[in-house]
Order: sequence, then structure tokens, then C-alpha cells
Amino acid sequence: MRAQASIARRGWCPGVRRPMATGDGLLVRLQPFGGRLTAHQARLVAQAAHEHGNGHLDVTARGNLQIRGVKEETYPPLLALLDREGLAEPEGDGPNRLTVLSPLAGLDPLDRWDAPTLARDIETMAGAVEGLPAKVFVAVDGGGAMPLDPVGADLHLVATADNAVAFGAAAPGGLHWIGTASHARGPDAACAVLSGFAEMRRAGRTEARRLRDLEPDLVQALSERASLEPAAAPPPRPAAPRAGAMALNHGQAALLALPFGRCTAAQIAQAAAWSERFGHGEIRLSFTRGLLLPGIAEESMAPLLAEAHGAGFITDAQDPRLSLIACPGKPDCGSAWVPAPADAMRMAQSCESLLQQGVILHVSGCAKGCAHPGRADLTLVGRPDGRYDAVPGGSTRDAPLLHLSIDDLMTRLLPLKPADDLRLAFAGNPR
Repeated sequence: MRAQASIARRGWCPGVRRPMATGDGLLVRLQPFGGRLTAHQARLVAQAAHEHGNGHLDVTARGNLQIRGVKEETYPPLLALLDREGLAEPEGDGPNRLTVLSPLAGLDPLDRWDAPTLARDIETMAGAVEGLPAKVFVAVDGGGAMPLDPVGADLHLVATADNAVAFGAAAPGGLHWIGTASHARGPDAACAVLSGFAEMRRAGRTEARRLRDLEPDLVQALSERASLEPAAAPPPRPAAPRAGAMALNHGQAALLALPFGRCTAAQIAQAAAWSERFGHGEIRLSFTRGLLLPGIAEESMAPLLAEAHGAGFITDAQDPRLSLIACPGKPDCGSAWVPAPADAMRMAQSCESLLQQGVILHVSGCAKGCAHPGRADLTLVGRPDGRYDAVPGGSTRDAPLLHLSIDDLMTRLLPLKPADDLRLAFAGNPR
């Protein structure tokens, strides 16, 4: 069985055809284009998670949906079901889904161009690139209300003021803007960058598996290969909202956040019902780790949000839990050293005022940083000894300043105020 071969592997992106063994069973990841599911599909996935998994699901930082707790004996019928419904990724060893979009793509009044069409063109042209690592992906950002900067893509395509496409490559210090192209040339230029990266790997010029790890001179070579014109960085935009009502070209959308992106099969089924009752029967998975329901009439928004709040969704954009990010942690994840969600909630009690002011706290069970690939105001990385590496202003890939127990962390967080410098607060002993 193909699942058996996949279970022994590590360091790849799981999918429907390639599940991954973790602490609570097999993890099966659905990656629909644009993160879009019909109400029928969402209801089917909810039922499948209940019947073939443990009833728990995750919305990921790339806008994917994970069914958890699948058993080896229940995996084959689950695969057959999802494949029959068109929810399984194509065969092959490349990326399961190459592009990530804003959940508002195609509906956002602030978008400068048609991001879904551009993304589909890139998927079509670059999907057959030989040797492209499975974790590589491209953020296609139309310039609207939900910037994709935090998703950690290898390549960012962002709409500029003149409706061209700015190209940004991931780098340790954040996005590095490598050039621009016309909107018409966007797919060709993106394909040139991706195929060039794959060729560099095949030729032995680099062993990097992600563009963020590529040497600067090789990134420059990719820019030249794509014939990109020089460009300044696009103007900064406010961070993407994480919950509440949002304006669309027609009607509104309800963004329903999930604590740590975790939900139950019952919540997915409820969201499917709301999308039919209040909207037009569609659910969009958001990189903010929530569900977006588009097409909501203004008079229907208040009752929808009230029902969603009662069902355990976060509907208030000021809710301090939105500033907490945590992976499933131990024991649900086999790679985790610490119970990240439980520890995050404990630490939140010590820094509620910081969280209410929007300070982002990322608690990761291990150094992979699956829940949040980018930087946070404070990143805490679980260690084999049960303590945490503390990285203020950085990501799981950055060097820590301290190694602390959860009790030590809470003691340091308790006296802090929003204006305090976290780096200074976490300087010094113990290590």
C-alpha cells in the first residue's frame, strides 16, 4: 500500500496520497486550489474526518485542511472517497499545490488584478517542472486587504501600483525584492524562476531545497533568467485581519478564526450549513488559520457571527487569542517535544495585555515551525528537555537568546507592558 511507503518518510509535505505518521495517527492533508471548498465538499470532509479519523482537523498556515487521527485500516477508504470527489492531489513527487492565494482573491475590492487566474496559469506552466522540491510554493497576492507576506512562500508575486507584478524571494531577513514584470509576463517569469531553481539543483550548483536558503548570487541569476526589471519594494500594507466581517465587491464575508487553527468535524459541518443559509455555498480556507464564508448579506452578518461565536469560533478581531500561534504539539505531533497549545494558553495568562495590543507569540513544538514559518514578536521553540528556546523578534530558524522552562517564561512575561522591548526582557541568563 502506498501509505506504508510514505509513513516511513520524513521531511516532505503530506497530502491525500502521501499521508504522514504523527502522534495521533496518520495526517491526511487536503490542498484545494485557492483553499476553496463547496458546502457539499466541506460536509463530505467533515463526515470523513469523523468516520475515518479522530474527528479533529487543522487549517494550516498555507490555507490547507488536515484530517487527523486516520488509522492505517481506515486510510484506503478515505483515499478512495477523497480521490473520487476530486480532493486528492495529482500523482508525482513535486508540490501538491504550487500556489497560495488570499481567501478574498477574486472578491476583494482592493485587488489590482485577477490573482486566481494568474495562479492557475502558474500552476499549469510550472506544474511539470522536473525536480522542483515538494515544499516550494508561490504566493500570488493581488494587493488587496489580506497581504500574504506571513505565509513563508519561496516566491511572492505582488500587485504594484501600476498593476505590474513585483517578485519577492524569501530570505532569512524577510522578503528580498528581486524585480518586476508586466502582468502578462507574470506566469512566464515565475516559471523561469522555478525551473531555473530546479536546474540549479540538478546541476549540483546548490543543495538548497527552498529559495529562502539560496545564495544571493544564485537568486540574482534567477532574476536575470526571468528577465525581471529593477523594482522597488511594494508599499507596506496593514496586516491581514484574522476575524470578523469584511467588505467585498458584492456583500460581505465572515472570517471565522479557530484557536490555533484546530477545529472539529462538527464545526466544519456547521460552517458548511452557514455558507448555504447565509452565503452562496462556499467555504474558503484562510492562511490566517480560519474559515472565510463569502457572499453574506449585511443584515445576516450579526446572526451568523453570533452563532459562530456560540460554536467556538473566534469572531472578534480584538480577541487576544488571535495573537497566539501554536502547532498541535505533543502528543498529537510525533515531532513535538512540548505540549505547545496547552503551554501557549498558560503563558497567555501572564501576558494578556501584550496580546491585547497585538504582540504575536508563537509557540512551536519543535524547530520546524509548521504553524508559523515567519517571524513573531516572541518565538518559543520546544526542546527535548521540555524547555523552550526563546527567540524575540525572530523565527524558529533563528538563534535563541535563552533556554527557559515554561515557569521561567511566565515569570519573565508577567511584568512586561506593551511598550517594553522583548529582546531586552529576554536577554541574559539562564541558558
